[in-house]
Amino acid sequence: MKRFVTLIFIISALSVAHSITHPFKANAIDYQGYSQIDSISVEEEEGEVESAWNLAKKGLRQFYRYTGFKNATPGHLIMLLVGLLFIFLAIRYDYEPLLLIPIGVGILFGNIPFFQQVGENMQIGIYQQGSVLNYLYFGVLRGVYPPLIFLGIGAMTDFSSLISKPRLMLLGAAAQVGIFLTFLGALALGFHPREAGAIGIIGGADGPTAIFLSSRLANGMDIIGYMTNGDPIFVKNLIGPIAIAAYSYMALVPVIQPPIMRLLTTKKERLIRMKPPRAVSKTEKIIFPIVGLIVTTFISPSSLPLIGMLFFGNLLKESGVTKRLADTARTSMVDIVTIVLGLTVGASTQADIFLTTDSLLIFGLGAVSFMVATAGGIVFAKVMNLFLPKEEKLNPLIGAAGVSAVPDSARVVQNFGLKEDPTNHLLMHAMAPNVAGVIGSAVAAGILLSFLY
Repeated sequence: MKRFVTLIFIISALSVAHSITHPFKANAIDYQGYSQIDSISVEEEEGEVESAWNLAKKGLRQFYRYTGFKNATPGHLIMLLVGLLFIFLAIRYDYEPLLLIPIGVGILFGNIPFFQQVGENMQIGIYQQGSVLNYLYFGVLRGVYPPLIFLGIGAMTDFSSLISKPRLMLLGAAAQVGIFLTFLGALALGFHPREAGAIGIIGGADGPTAIFLSSRLANGMDIIGYMTNGDPIFVKNLIGPIAIAAYSYMALVPVIQPPIMRLLTTKKERLIRMKPPRAVSKTEKIIFPIVGLIVTTFISPSSLPLIGMLFFGNLLKESGVTKRLADTARTSMVDIVTIVLGLTVGASTQADIFLTTDSLLIFGLGAVSFMVATAGGIVFAKVMNLFLPKEEKLNPLIGAAGVSAVPDSARVVQNFGLKEDPTNHLLMHAMAPNVAGVIGSAVAAGILLSFLY
């Protein structure tokens, strides 16, 4: 500001000095002629000033037309608050910060208001061809990012607890009941079968799987029928609402699961002590991902992009001869993909697309799906106890870890168990159904895909 005032002062001083040193000298003989010329010059100058002022006003109107203040709607403001809430929850309460901060910032990106008009593409928004966000969003639409996330998860996961007690895989499978019940609920609410299948996968509490399936079944691009006049009917674009719902419930695992765990178990059941898992050999760890890959993809070939990458990443980890590849998969690569995935998923929640009745229904169905999945794992553990000898009884709490929110569900089970008995550690036992839930949700997604695609 000081520099600006100084500049104005200098220009003014120079103008005054120029007027003093070069005074106007009128010639008496030519006075009348000069007066006529001066009057014409004044009129021309006034016209130029008026033209410049009109041009300035037009420019200011054009500038305001393109600002966010002009194009903001209540929907934009609501979504901006949602994005800020995500960031707040991640920082203040440590709710899945690696996911919620990129998604929260992405929501801010996607809901900065800008000028939109039919036939005009400013290449700003995520749905505008040629924009940077649109190029990044390609990986979501085509399901590129989720398999890369699964590769990183596989390189981080230790399947020892599951290998030592294979029967605990049934708990992971039982927790997937929420997926199929929610699928039926979505059908009852009037969603197309493809849309209902994409919504149902929220019950697995697995964000990458939800994005992968919704990008195949509810991407807003595929034709699902024709109107009477011959116009095509496109499937709804539900990727944004489904992804946000899935990641939201993943972050809220410590809030949603404990009340259900307490409701469905007795004090006596919560105090059950399980036998420690046996030691697993290196050979078993190497064979498991190979056999698991073949068996699961034979059952559900459509799940190959997810399951294949999961077991491939685990083989890189367990083989012992590809440490550099395993380290890259579970650190740098998965971090980069997580950033891009979270940012683009968040940006896809533009107010005009996200704030719909369908989004509210999806969040409601997602909550029910997640609760049913948690209950399904716990109840099935209680059923298994009916057929197991006393020394092999399961603590039903570990059934809640059957959802594939790794390792949050297992950690919730551990903390809940410690509150009941500070000496009863359930983490290693809970990890078995937890990793089985990852496999189970991917297989369930493949089954839905094979039926509905």
